[in-house]
This record gives sequence, C-alpha cells and structure tokens, in this order.
Amino acid sequence: MNKINNINRRKFLEIFVGCACTLVITSCTTAPITRRKQLKLLPESTLNRQAAQIYENVKKKTKLSDDEKQLDEIKEIGSKIEEAVSLYFDSIDSPDPTYNFHWEYILIDNNKIKNAWCMPGGKIAVYTGILEITKNKHGLAAVMGHEIAHAVAKHSVERASRALILNVGTQILDIASGGAVSRTRRATGVDVTGMLRTFGIDNPFGRKQETEADYLGLIFSSLAGYDIRESVKVWERMKEANKGKTPPEWMSTHPSSERRIAALKNWIPKVILNYPPIKKIN
Repeated sequence: MNKINNINRRKFLEIFVGCACTLVITSCTTAPITRRKQLKLLPESTLNRQAAQIYENVKKKTKLSDDEKQLDEIKEIGSKIEEAVSLYFDSIDSPDPTYNFHWEYILIDNNKIKNAWCMPGGKIAVYTGILEITKNKHGLAAVMGHEIAHAVAKHSVERASRALILNVGTQILDIASGGAVSRTRRATGVDVTGMLRTFGIDNPFGRKQETEADYLGLIFSSLAGYDIRESVKVWERMKEANKGKTPPEWMSTHPSSERRIAALKNWIPKVILNYPPIKKIN
C-alpha cells in the first residue's frame, strides 16, 4: 500500500509541477518603469471589483471627515497625479496601467492613524492623522504618490498571486513529505512553515514592493509638478512620530525609516532630472 501511495504521490507531483511551471511562465509580466519581473495569476478586474465593494463598505461604516477644504485638496492632488501618470505612459507610447481605474477619494476622520492607502482600481483613502506628518501639499503629494504607485504597479494582484502559489506550494510540500508538515504543526502547535514564509518570503517581498512604490511615487509626484524633496521631510517626521514603536525591519513588511530616507535622498536628483513636470500637448 505504501508503495502504491508513493507512486500516486509522485505522479501527482509530476503533473502538478508541470502545470504550475506552464502557468507561472505564461503569467509573468513586468512592473511599469522599473521593469521588475512580476507574477500575475489572478485577473485584475476581479480584484478591482472586490476593492470597489470593500471601499463602499468603508465609506458606510467609517467616520468621514467633514473638512471639505482638505478633501478638495486631496482630490486636486490626486487628479494631477492621475493625469500625469496617463500623460507619461502616453508620451512613451506605452499602455496606460490606469486605463480601467475609477478614481475616488475619501478623508477618514481619525487622528490616531497616520496612514493612507490606495486599493486596486484607484480607490484612495487618507486619514486625518497623516496630515500632521505631511504638513503641506507637497508632503501630501509624496504620500499619495506612494499609495497610487502601489495601484499603478498592480502590487495587490502580485501579492494575491504569490499567496496563491505559496498556499498551494505548502500543501504540495505536505503531500510530498507524507504529511510531515501537518504532523509537526499539530505536535508542536507552531506553524514553522508559516513563520518561514512570513519572515523569509512575505516580509522581504513586502519591503521590495514598498521600496518600488517609494521610487514610483517620487516619479509620479514629480511628473505632477510637486516638490519631491518634501518626501524626505515627511519620512523624517514619520520617524520621529513612530519613535520606539516600530518593529525591527526583518519583522516588518516595510523598510526602516532610515533606509527609506537614504534611498529617497539618492533618487531625488535623478528623478527631478529625468521626470520633470509633464504637460498635456494640445
């Protein structure tokens, strides 16, 4: 019986690996501008639709700010970055990665959260707490440019695709080991595979995406006409605000503030030179 099970297990693995390799090869693309190789197994339209539904729930269940002046500034900055992104890709005769976006902006009334986010498809939220860090329109553009960059680079699609591969891969490893992974987890109460995945794969990959979003965000903000030198000051203020509250970099999906500041200082002169404000040609 064990011999039969081993043969069946081997055949299953051979078939699965063959199919998986074909799927992965045909699903490889590259990130815009950076040309970093990406894996996209899931349709973007599905994630955009799900994001839109979640965004509607956020609007219904979260307290939104009634500061119309601040919201108008957020929309103005967003609109300029939207247009700059589309104009840039048009200028290099490349498909606009935001062609199917339905941009929308909200300001969430929460001074404790110093954050902003952009869901797939251009659904953006800014928390009032981040405004004490951004200070001005250039600082706010730096934060929004970063978040918009995540959506433009399709980072959510990439993360979901990698999660799919890793989840299936863990199951295949369990099958290949005759259930050793499951037995270890049950016996020790510790998900060793999950820990290795988190600290060895997910966190480093998350930091890579965050760094890419920092770089692309600088480019998009510069193209939109904002002073990207303010981004360094934003992260210096964020570093001060988070003093003693951030985990070690290896335990985080984000690079350390020190690393981000150093990278921004290195990129800024080149971005200003190579990606000046872009104007629509009539």
